[in-house]
Amino acid sequence: MSLTMIRQERLAWLNWKDIAPMRQALASLPSIQNIHYTLGNTVTIDSSQINDAEKEAIKECALALRPWRKGPFELFGTFIDTEWQSFIKYNLLEPHFNLEGKIVGDIGCNNGYYLFRMLSQNPKKLVGFDPSALYKTQFDFINHFMKSDIVYEMLGVEHLPLYEHKFDTLFCLGVLYHRSDPIQTLKALYQGLNPEGELILDTFMIDGDTPVALCPSKTYSKIPNVYFVPTIPALYNWLERAKFRDIELLEIKTTDTDEQRKTEWIYGESLEHFLDPNNPELTVEGFPAPKRVYIKAKR
Repeated sequence: MSLTMIRQERLAWLNWKDIAPMRQALASLPSIQNIHYTLGNTVTIDSSQINDAEKEAIKECALALRPWRKGPFELFGTFIDTEWQSFIKYNLLEPHFNLEGKIVGDIGCNNGYYLFRMLSQNPKKLVGFDPSALYKTQFDFINHFMKSDIVYEMLGVEHLPLYEHKFDTLFCLGVLYHRSDPIQTLKALYQGLNPEGELILDTFMIDGDTPVALCPSKTYSKIPNVYFVPTIPALYNWLERAKFRDIELLEIKTTDTDEQRKTEWIYGESLEHFLDPNNPELTVEGFPAPKRVYIKAKR
């Protein structure tokens, strides 16, 4: 199937019965003039030319788009307190990349928080990949006011080899453990890069000097679609099999409730419910608690 056909098929997902009312709410959003924004830890959008009724309509639309995973955002006084304090990861990584004048892709971009933050580095082009109709709708909600030229594709990492152009930098954050074939995923990322292009990657990890991986039979930290959680030596082997070079370990960080927690902007549970209540160093399944490794590698 061609990319054009895949795009058409996935755009139709925006008509699903649970998404269609959200799209209708977007279509009714007011047009606000004299907008200004800041791209700090909170992506903030505001205007001096907005009335209380418009503010309330925007807040109601934001609430209708729950759950909000990545952020936070603040729109005209409404603070969207997302499940993840995504600025912790972004600020950890930012010293390790320079995007000025580059073609940049974010694989698994969610609602685009990282993409909006990246605007401050003046890249040549920003492209987000994520097949989720909800996250695409959240992105469109933010970008209705931001009016950025970010391209949002309802595609996945597997479509990179087919994509119309290559990238100078690819981010793949919190995706690899969701893929049943991590080496093939890394090969797709490699194929998506220009020569000398850089990959910024993070994934769950377990401690150990042996190149092995944890393979949960059902769930990991209550997440059903986690297939492999490698040691760092195993991850390096995967990257090398995908032909990456100059592999650099940037950081190791245990996920904590400062970074991920339940708020009124999500439904259901969050990290505090995923850990053993008697031993927070373990998940409820008895596995090591979530820890992430951050890697940079070159094509």
